Amino acid sequence: MSAETSVPRPRESGLDISDSDLFRGLMSEAPFAFAFFDPSGRFVRVNSTFTELTGHPVELHLDRLPAELLPADLTALIESALRRIADEGLPVTDQPYPTRAENGDARHWTVSFFPLRGDDGVLGTALFGVDLTERQMNKEVLERSEERYRSLVESQQQLVWITSPNGGVIEDAPQWRAVTGQGLEEYLAHGWLEAVHPDDRPGTDEAWREALRGRTMFEWSYRVRTRASGYRHFEVRAVPIMRLGRVVEWVGANTDVTPQREAEDMRGRLTDQLGAAALRTARLQGATAQLAEALTVEQVVQVIIDVGRTALAADHSAVALLDDNRATLKVINSGGTPDAPGEDIDLAHPSVMTMAVNSRRPVFAESLDSLRIQLVDAGADETQIAKFLEQTEERAWVGLPLLAAGRALGALRFSFNRSQKISQEDGVFLEALAGQCALAVERATLFEREHRTAETLQRSLLPDRLPVVSGLKLAQRFRSGSRHVQVGGDWYDAFVLQDGRVAAVVGDVMGKGVKAAAGMGRIRNAMRALALTNPPPAAVLTGLDRVFEATEEEEQVTTLAYMVVEPGTGEGTLALAGHPPPLLVSPQGVGLLHETEPGTPLGWATSRKQYRFCVPPGHTAVLYSDGLVENRKRGLDAGLRELSSVVAEAPPEVVASPHMLLDFLVERMLSGYEQDDDVTVLAVHVPPATKSD
Repeated sequence: MSAETSVPRPRESGLDISDSDLFRGLMSEAPFAFAFFDPSGRFVRVNSTFTELTGHPVELHLDRLPAELLPADLTALIESALRRIADEGLPVTDQPYPTRAENGDARHWTVSFFPLRGDDGVLGTALFGVDLTERQMNKEVLERSEERYRSLVESQQQLVWITSPNGGVIEDAPQWRAVTGQGLEEYLAHGWLEAVHPDDRPGTDEAWREALRGRTMFEWSYRVRTRASGYRHFEVRAVPIMRLGRVVEWVGANTDVTPQREAEDMRGRLTDQLGAAALRTARLQGATAQLAEALTVEQVVQVIIDVGRTALAADHSAVALLDDNRATLKVINSGGTPDAPGEDIDLAHPSVMTMAVNSRRPVFAESLDSLRIQLVDAGADETQIAKFLEQTEERAWVGLPLLAAGRALGALRFSFNRSQKISQEDGVFLEALAGQCALAVERATLFEREHRTAETLQRSLLPDRLPVVSGLKLAQRFRSGSRHVQVGGDWYDAFVLQDGRVAAVVGDVMGKGVKAAAGMGRIRNAMRALALTNPPPAAVLTGLDRVFEATEEEEQVTTLAYMVVEPGTGEGTLALAGHPPPLLVSPQGVGLLHETEPGTPLGWATSRKQYRFCVPPGHTAVLYSDGLVENRKRGLDAGLRELSSVVAEAPPEVVASPHMLLDFLVERMLSGYEQDDDVTVLAVHVPPATKSD
């Protein structure tokens, strides 16, 4: 530097400190990076902090151009700044330069360039660099903290607002206005209270003023008008912000609690519905028990009439069965069908019962107009309809088809002398009742046909066919062990529940003859009724225990395995009542017995449990009676071990087909033994997922 611009030498402790010594000392200890370039752009001086940017010692920089030793990006930044200073003569400041430390951590610098002038013009350019890494990290931490807070508030669906100490609105609340649809001017003029439901506003206003006067927390709930002109429930909490003993502002947060309020209302409705469902279930169980005792068609009809009178409060009840030609309905009890021309009703004649049989669906007519519309749609003559409606006292009607394994047996007719609202739950109950009546009618009809042999009778009590369900394949095999005109107690069943899942069961009523068959029918009927109303296995078995205690003799022993499975996924639950465990067969032909407690036979005082039982895609679950694994020469434990080992001998094509698998198991397990008991086997196979799935 020139002598004219030098700084006078101060004296300290008697020592002289020259300008160059002072400059060198300051620059070497400075916390910022410093470099000085001559007019040609060569380094004249750098301090140690600057070397943190370049990674080279101080001496290596002197009298060199930046391009000779610096990274390309730093070189470009310096050369660009030097050119601008040479062209414009103005400083170049706050140029960001990101870099990394030796340990790989990111560092943030800002670099500024200042021209240094003397009497003869520009002497050179000074570079100053400041490490902003800590400041940047603090900024990022603060931003992340703000993002977390914002995300937390938004995730909790809270609407935050701020007021002055006296409760007046002082700033915008965009979230609040987005919900309420208030404009900014409206919100600033009238505030949040303007959006509160008129019925809730007086109490809310008074509570808010009380909080302002007492400087206490404000907690309240009210309905808020939304942009869509509806109302939602909110809970609010506002607190005073105190400073030096004075309120400087109020901060409030509103939380949308509409889902919770709706859930509370729903719980109340569900409680009422569950009470009604429990009553319907009790009535259905009572009807099932009565139907189980009715062994003739006449007895079944009488039970149906009694149930219509007691459980449904129906004024008229009627039962009609299809004739052998399946073209005419024959009314069993006279006087129950005033809309029919006689005791025999042609299926072509429109009526409540013929519509139910022809459509295979329930017919609900809650009023005169509803019945008229349905009869016209079925092709009825307007004159006949008008004449019937003028003569009858009936004002509501229910027609239910009697279906057994999808086959129509006849129809039930209940009517009321007043309009009758039939809810969805009532419809489910009526369909379940019709199902039990159909089973009872079917059983009674079979018992009255004395020419049937024992095997025909037993097979007819089982489903004619298994349901066809997408995502599930069902197969069954039944081989009677009866050598006389007797009926055994083995049975199986599979049906689709209201929620689309499939129930599968295999049971065994010990003994032979009509007594065993009657027990089988009662338990099967009761099981269907319970499963249709409350399908979880533990609940069904618990209900069966009560039915068993009420209907069966103490010495009667009945076991069963009952599972509920979801088509497609194979997820399900299982419960056993003293029955052998199901066999799960993998696609590789490995058979594993489900490890679960066998439980106790029906009617024993026990707490029923259910277990998760999954049939993964490609697997097959096999339910079976003890006749498959146990006989006079082979004990149960040995039979179970043999069943698992036999599966391993099945070829892959057999394992993949539930029908072939059951044939294989029955033939191999009975080979070499004299069959002395019924053999019942039911397979539940979940097809493997396809590539498109």
